[in-house]
Amino acid sequence: MKTSDFDYHLPESSIAQTPAEPRDSSRLLVLHRDSGALEHKIFRNIIDHLRPGDLLVVNRTRVIPARIFAKKDTGGQVELLLLRQRDELTWEALVGGKGLRVGRKMRVENGPEAEIAEILEGSERLIKFSEPIEPYFSKVGNVPLPPYIHEKLGDPERYQTVYSRDAGSAAAPTAGLHFTSELLDELKSKGVKIAYVTLHVGLDTFAPVTEEDPEEHKIHTEWCELPQETADLIHETKNSRGRVVAVGTTSVRTLESAASQSSINRQSKIGAFRGPTSIYILPGYQFKVVDAMITNFHLPKSTLIMLVSAFAGRERILQTYETAIKEGYRFYSFGDAMLID
Repeated sequence: MKTSDFDYHLPESSIAQTPAEPRDSSRLLVLHRDSGALEHKIFRNIIDHLRPGDLLVVNRTRVIPARIFAKKDTGGQVELLLLRQRDELTWEALVGGKGLRVGRKMRVENGPEAEIAEILEGSERLIKFSEPIEPYFSKVGNVPLPPYIHEKLGDPERYQTVYSRDAGSAAAPTAGLHFTSELLDELKSKGVKIAYVTLHVGLDTFAPVTEEDPEEHKIHTEWCELPQETADLIHETKNSRGRVVAVGTTSVRTLESAASQSSINRQSKIGAFRGPTSIYILPGYQFKVVDAMITNFHLPKSTLIMLVSAFAGRERILQTYETAIKEGYRFYSFGDAMLID
């Protein structure tokens, strides 16, 4: 297995620059794993593919307005992209600017002072603020968008899911962007149960794998939580022969992390889980919880296309992507969706 095995050519015109309006009007490509058959639908048709007794698991993380501008004591501008919070005052951040050495001080525009406490890898720095930055988010923060999106987003809420709640992500769990509150209510009325997990998405999730052997790639670590209520619903669903349908690779990683931890603890069923996860799902992985997944179309040579390839088969995924490109599907964060069942 080589990283190049997960490469494909995507025309730039296939990269979605704006979200579909309304949310559930995006397209849906249904891939049946058992037969390889494809169906071309609209996302709101998802209701026809979910059955009473199925459990839809969604990630309720919320993107923080983590793109912040500051000025150095010399007057030069610095751009900060907050990635992970270490403690009340300290954040790991990507920084843009010159002379950003340890001890360099700056002031957030209309906000607190900050100092570079440590140099991490590349352009990452550990930033210590003079007071908590979160209360200033509404005034100084901007929602970060992936670098392949070049158009400004008119409504920042369009980069949040309708069920987002727990602030902490540097990027949205984009498979959930297709759901509307009305569609979720229709699914509940049909008998589909909905359960919640939280995984705070880091920007590393989009990074391509650069090692020739993907197993040599150091997977990113993200914080996640699967509450006891969700664990109970999973157990109930499995007992009644329903399916656990994960919305997005973030939900998949949370579910499989919790299942792996339960296995380590020799529990007979999945239990609650809270903490960091660095689970790396490659072809050959045996899924313990997930029966179907809803996901967007992922970047070439990324850990995410490797994950969906583990679920549906590498050749089948690449063939499906090729069909999607020919059929004019939109790719990446604001793009269309797949249901893999």
